[in-house]
Amino acid sequence: MSAPRKSHRRDFLKGKAAARAAEDLVDRVAPAQLSDPSRANSPGGYLLHFSRRAMACRFQVMLDAARYRQAGEAAIEALDLVDELEAQMTVYRDDSEISRLNARAADEPVEVEPQLFDLLRRAVELHEQTDGAFDITSGLLSKVWGFSRREGRMPREDDLAPALNCTGSRHLRLDAERSSVGFDRQGLEINLGSIGKGYALDRAAEVLHEQQVNDFIWHGGQSSVLAAGSGDATVDNDDGEPGWTVGIRHPIWKDRRVAEIRLCDAALATSGSGSQYFHHAGRRYGHILDPRSGHPAAGVLSSTVIAPTAAEADALATALYVMGAEVAMQYCGDHPDIAALLVTPGKRRGSIATHAAGFSEGQLFMVDTPNRP
Repeated sequence: MSAPRKSHRRDFLKGKAAARAAEDLVDRVAPAQLSDPSRANSPGGYLLHFSRRAMACRFQVMLDAARYRQAGEAAIEALDLVDELEAQMTVYRDDSEISRLNARAADEPVEVEPQLFDLLRRAVELHEQTDGAFDITSGLLSKVWGFSRREGRMPREDDLAPALNCTGSRHLRLDAERSSVGFDRQGLEINLGSIGKGYALDRAAEVLHEQQVNDFIWHGGQSSVLAAGSGDATVDNDDGEPGWTVGIRHPIWKDRRVAEIRLCDAALATSGSGSQYFHHAGRRYGHILDPRSGHPAAGVLSSTVIAPTAAEADALATALYVMGAEVAMQYCGDHPDIAALLVTPGKRRGSIATHAAGFSEGQLFMVDTPNRP
């Protein structure tokens, strides 16, 4: 675990600690209320940062050092749980629970740990709600396209068709009474990469709440964020609204932001193919696949979702990216607890268009991002 660091409000005002604290977030994250220099030395003037690498990224939590004397012990316990969840869910270890499930479930139902079963059941529900745009059984497709090993390549049709035939959460058989899972065809595989980080954040947040730590912000890598409380209960925001402010990167110009979102007792996730893609015959192919067609999704640059839980935000950020902007906006209209900001290519080269739905007043702030020549 990285050593905890203290950040003072004056540092945030000067941009010093903000740069350190933000290096792993979607774009930047800092308490929105750290803007009043007259309150810089008040109780709760410091944030503790605890972090550890897990699930191929860095998990980090920030919380008030003065307000929560038990914060360090609680944060370490939560990070230990993240390690345990990685060992349970990874497909890169033969002894993980998911790997054992994948090896046996086509032959016989396999009992799994109850909370893992609940996650699988929720994943199947999200598969149904998104008309198949979200699917935890699309791992074989990622392998065929080379994205599972970050070696993207154009697949042969005789490789793609069998992988697509072994994709579909409809082939999972869940038994709630036994907490067991079965596959109705050989070759099916579960991969929780599109929901696992969010689930780990939800479970880590539970550990903090159990220790009476209720004001914090977690992130997993550069895509998943979970915020609880106001950001710092001892200081009010300039506009009187609680929450942590999270910046959303421009999907083309990485040194710019598209928007800032205020997050309070909610989760956020962003999906995009800006880091994993390849070119073939003059066309760009990103790593986010449409499990219904077996081909990379197209038409969206990034998808950011706000949801009650980080697992839902993770899953829906992927699903709405696959759905496309128009269908994604309709989904938010039908699900009032979900908000989304999708960025699509603009009419001119290098420009963008934004599509937002479900945000409450004062929650979304669009940032001026002028187009470059």
